Amino acid sequence: MGAMFRSEQMDLVQLLIQPEAAYSSLAELGELGIAQFRDLNADVNVFQRKYTSEIRRCEEMARKVAVIRRELTKDEVTTPDLSDNIPRTPNSREIIDLEAALEKTENEIMELSENSHALLQNFMELTELKNVLENTQGFFSDKSAAQNLEATGGEPGASDNKPLGFVAGVIPRERIIGFERMLWRVSRGNVFLRQAPIDKPLTDPRTGDEIYKIVFVAFFQGEQLKSRVKKICSGYHASLYPCPNEYAERDEMLAGVRTRIEDLNMVINQTKDQRQRVLMSVAKEVPKWEIIVKKIKAIYHTMNMFSVDV
Repeated sequence: MGAMFRSEQMDLVQLLIQPEAAYSSLAELGELGIAQFRDLNADVNVFQRKYTSEIRRCEEMARKVAVIRRELTKDEVTTPDLSDNIPRTPNSREIIDLEAALEKTENEIMELSENSHALLQNFMELTELKNVLENTQGFFSDKSAAQNLEATGGEPGASDNKPLGFVAGVIPRERIIGFERMLWRVSRGNVFLRQAPIDKPLTDPRTGDEIYKIVFVAFFQGEQLKSRVKKICSGYHASLYPCPNEYAERDEMLAGVRTRIEDLNMVINQTKDQRQRVLMSVAKEVPKWEIIVKKIKAIYHTMNMFSVDV
């Protein structure tokens, strides 16, 4: 390895290399670390140089390695230290094999990630539905909603003997105050809102952040108010869920949801185990890939400095 000081004595030489041997020759010089190259194409745009396409291939490989590294960091999978075992520069055939390995590994990890996100999203929706069904029993047993709407007369033009309609769902805790105020203003006080907080925070399947949410049921009378309430729910990113009127139907639906959650938990755990196995198998390769890609890119970057004599 050459000295690190710029004041080290150096000789200016001219290197003539066959194009076929340029890559392997620069790879050996790079391993020795004793040469510094001048750019003989300083007046040529970087995008018009001969090995621009090879550098783009290296950048694509570096992107894939960065994606794999990010997934390892997300799952807190450690990688070995290669300070004493630096890999050598690969030949042309090995570069093709490396590209194929990176492509396969990235696709496998991203497919597992997408499956995991979909399963976690489904799990969160089922958990929200379970909380809606568990909390609405107390809401429906409270007669104050009907009394409140009867006192105000309900929606203008609505029949007195018309049954109350309702929508049930879940909304983030920080939005509930504005949501309640908007319902009051739009309905002119003709919507009765009941709410109950979900004790345990839910996990966002994309970011992994904890989200506190609130179960709500909005009672109203008339189709016009129903349309307005649904639009407000959409505007405040509230998730609406089906909720039967009868207790027996709600109880039956709740039992089915709990069974689906248990089955989904098993699938999620199996997916996590498979993802962990894949990440553990590639963890020992990622540091090597990072170094190799940097070496390949450095070689082609240096070859772009050469003057080609056709």
